[in-house]
Amino acid sequence: MMKKELQNELFKKYPVIFRQKDLPKQVTAMCYGIACGDGWYALIDEMCGNIKNRMENVNRSKPEEEHLVCEATQVKEKFGGLRFYVQGSDDFIDGIIDLAESMSYRICSQCGNQSTPQKKRGWIYTLCDNCRDV
Repeated sequence: MMKKELQNELFKKYPVIFRQKDLPKQVTAMCYGIACGDGWYALIDEMCGNIKNRMENVNRSKPEEEHLVCEATQVKEKFGGLRFYVQGSDDFIDGIIDLAESMSYRICSQCGNQSTPQKKRGWIYTLCDNCRDV
């Protein structure tokens, strides 16, 4: 689980994307927070920045009722990779997310160093050599 202070930084920086964080579990899985390690903080931050820029560029020329609003519904680690589920995206945003998810398989989920997916205790994690030995 990502440290609360890092998670809250993302929530503060991208309030539209993480709008669902305070909704109940019957509505969204964002109520569980960002369920991955601190090592992917920079990756998620960069991805969200690109999503925010896309929304702003698209919405600049549209009336408010037609605005593109992309909201995260779940952020987690699964099978050694980042999973970033959203509602309200377009093909461009889907590409941003696909790229970040692909990159996560080369970034240690704990510390952010270069790594590759490995099996540990029956689970697949993306951990560097240092973090894998802990």
